[in-house]
Amino acid sequence: MSSCEDQAAWLAALAARGAQAPLRERVPLYWGAHLIGSVEPDYFSQIGLQGSSILDELLLKEDDDGRVAWHLQGDATASLARLAQTLRRGRVGRVAQQWRNEQLAIRDLQGQVLATVERAIVRALGIATRAVHLVGRSPDQRYWVQQRALDKPNDPGQWDTLMGGMVTASDTVQTALARETLEEAGLSLDTLEQLRWCGQLCVQKPASQDADAGYVVEKIDWYDCIVPDTVLPVNQDGEVAQFLLLERTELVDWLRRDQFTIEAALILVAALGLR
Repeated sequence: MSSCEDQAAWLAALAARGAQAPLRERVPLYWGAHLIGSVEPDYFSQIGLQGSSILDELLLKEDDDGRVAWHLQGDATASLARLAQTLRRGRVGRVAQQWRNEQLAIRDLQGQVLATVERAIVRALGIATRAVHLVGRSPDQRYWVQQRALDKPNDPGQWDTLMGGMVTASDTVQTALARETLEEAGLSLDTLEQLRWCGQLCVQKPASQDADAGYVVEKIDWYDCIVPDTVLPVNQDGEVAQFLLLERTELVDWLRRDQFTIEAALILVAALGLR
């Protein structure tokens, strides 16, 4: 196989990892006419909620043209908050461990906010989320990367872009970019040079090889910038183990050896212009 064919095969495999189907077919979750997520077929029975009053009050299971689906009842934000608190009190799966008191937006196909939901349950319910990443380059065209803290619940110890974070319900993409860059890297946007929006991608994949961990559906806006030599990234929130500057060739080698999260790898491949 030629080097071009080898690179094409690697890039195709990476793209496939960013567009994975669930480990098994999931049950759709609706609110009114809106498809807002999906759950494992036996999720509620496995966590001891099947037949409980909360399911009768908050979720109605129906057959729709022969297909089973869950239908969220009442005000979506209030019902999801009750469900989240029930899962948290019962210490179900990773909900208690990942609880953040952070609300994420649930949007329709046009991007309008339908409701908000506690971050800790979005993967279990397959709810689509939004994120923002920042690719940082030094003036001599090396790349800043961060190693995720070893105690992070998702992808611990793997390498990432200079910054990657969630867009909360109270955020715009721009306010999330500013907040997360400051929290993760200690950098204010006004200290960066040539900051620009570069694109958007969508990642769909199982949250882990454990089906009960849920399903990731995430739209990511990513930006690029120059980090001047006069400033250095310093983590502020305890979620980053270290920052490194990598030469382009070293970065490509690390990408090919799967040292990065899928999201970061897809973004960095685009930033590097690899085809």
